[in-house]
Amino acid sequence: MLSRIFPDRFVPVLFATILLASLLPVRGSTVPIAQGLSTAAIIFLFFLNGVRLPRDEVLHGIRNWKLQGSAFAFCFGGMALLGLAAQAAIAPLLPATLALGFLFLGILPSTVQSATAASSLAGGNVAASVVAAALLNLSGVALSPLLFALLAGAEGEIHGQAVLRIVSILLLPFVAGQLVQRWLRPWVLAHRRLATLMDRTAIAIAVYVAFSAAVVAGIWSLLDAREIVVVLGGIAVLLVLSFGGAWALGGMLGLTRPDRITLLFSGAQKSIAVGAPLAATLFPPAIAGMVLVPILVYHMAQLILSAWIAPALRGEGCGA
Repeated sequence: MLSRIFPDRFVPVLFATILLASLLPVRGSTVPIAQGLSTAAIIFLFFLNGVRLPRDEVLHGIRNWKLQGSAFAFCFGGMALLGLAAQAAIAPLLPATLALGFLFLGILPSTVQSATAASSLAGGNVAASVVAAALLNLSGVALSPLLFALLAGAEGEIHGQAVLRIVSILLLPFVAGQLVQRWLRPWVLAHRRLATLMDRTAIAIAVYVAFSAAVVAGIWSLLDAREIVVVLGGIAVLLVLSFGGAWALGGMLGLTRPDRITLLFSGAQKSIAVGAPLAATLFPPAIAGMVLVPILVYHMAQLILSAWIAPALRGEGCGA
């Protein structure tokens, strides 16, 4: 029953992380220790991403410019504009920081493992999915903060200290991973389960520490039932527009069915693996947790939705 409700095992892990942070948030003298652990986890996560993302395959796969270009444009163009529109529409109904989270969601890159897995399950172009996910994440490390600063106005102003944190905690570990990829990537590929476990543990730590700060700052006293419903409704609309828009764009461009499936999952999914560390880098702890709420909800919902859609798409393809 649980496997049907939560097809991806990371969904209940995120639920458990949020619940743990709500019941047992980090407080007092343990906060600096927890933040140090979170920073170390983020550095390791981006180093691991640098090792894992196939630079050579990206350069080779860019030749499919129609698919890769449309995935890039939809992820960072269409989704960013959807996030901006969602923020504007929902701002009168929510605290400003929470509404800002919808824009933050829109500027993030796509997922890596889940987009590729969903494309494979649906009968998509798996090789192109790997390239698209890698290309979007390689670009997103630098592009996502710039997009946020551009679209968020004064709320998204990135100061020198934030730039330094982005470079030292996100970019440098990622570049270091790329530099040693030749030697470490074979080991990572040979131990996929262990690498995935380490990857998701690092994400859970970053989410737990960020959400703990939001709980201590009173997130549950700031949000009533009506505002929670507004967030859920806003995410539901975004899911329909993002998945529907990516599928429609593939049809308008005349992509083959496998490429269209790849565009669907690569364009419409958003990465908590980049979102949680980036929020922790850009915002003070209490604000970061609030900004993360929309991407946390969207990420869990997209995993469930993708796991339901993918077998249906494969079935339609086989029957065609």
